[in-house]
Amino acid sequence: MQGPVYAGIDVSQEWLDVALTSTAPVKRWANDESGIAATVTWLKEQQPTLVVLEATGGLEVPVVAALACDGIPTAVVNPRQVRDFAKALGKLAKTDRIDAQVIARFGLAVTPAAKALPDEQTQELKALVARRRQVLDMRTAELNRRHKALPVVRRRIERVLAVLEAEVADLDKELQDRLKASPLWREQEELLQSVPGVGKALTFTLLAGLPELGSLNRKQISTLVGVAPLNRDSGAFRGKRRVWGGRASLRATLYMAALVATRCNPVIRSFYQRLLAAGKAKKVALTACMHKLLIILNAMVKYHTRWDPSLAGGRAGATSRTAPGAA
Repeated sequence: MQGPVYAGIDVSQEWLDVALTSTAPVKRWANDESGIAATVTWLKEQQPTLVVLEATGGLEVPVVAALACDGIPTAVVNPRQVRDFAKALGKLAKTDRIDAQVIARFGLAVTPAAKALPDEQTQELKALVARRRQVLDMRTAELNRRHKALPVVRRRIERVLAVLEAEVADLDKELQDRLKASPLWREQEELLQSVPGVGKALTFTLLAGLPELGSLNRKQISTLVGVAPLNRDSGAFRGKRRVWGGRASLRATLYMAALVATRCNPVIRSFYQRLLAAGKAKKVALTACMHKLLIILNAMVKYHTRWDPSLAGGRAGATSRTAPGAA
């Protein structure tokens, strides 16, 4: 009797390579509208238990959307997890077809949970947040170039900077308008921005990139973002706890917010100074502040509670329904 069949899709700029955990050969279609349609049709005939894809910076979105529209259970997983799995299998070679086969075997071994595709509004918000981050990166690069540029070039750089500044302002306005148009987002925005140190950038990033905020407990949300200290122990050896993995772009924005909060948020500032006084390195203390800030925000959204420093100053792991520090 044949067991459950999992499908793995390796998505590249030009091709979709599809493998099954059964003996079926790897299929290939062009990564365009007709190719995506053919892929979905073929997968519907195979009736896989789950279709697994790697997150590839947005290339996978059209395929995932098409699969979701046809009701095919789909999971998007971290590429690093798949690569580590391939190394564990001894698959050191890397081609599109091999990758598709490894992704399918990863699905069978790990059985990641199928997740619903974010609704259209959330996808658009996420795309706008990503574009804002790209424009800010371009602005930073131009600012660095202007510092050493000759006057004849500096004038041109300043013209580009003016365009980029206008684009950031326009993106901020559109993001703000979209948040105001949604009652749910508007409520969450008001809750989040009631916290000293939490500004537009972190608010936009959380709403677009962390829809799980408020629905998970403190350990789950910390691990998802990548700010939970993870053990590195073996036998009698006790290694240092480190944070890694998670959602890198979200974590970078949270880092900046925590840095600001160590100056203007009384709860985070006190926590940060207490850690420094205990001999913790600044980087370690700041990471702990990221962790604490995230837990507070998670609880505030979960319980629809505005910022209250008298409650948020409690132990981050508290379980009281009234405490924003609870998660």
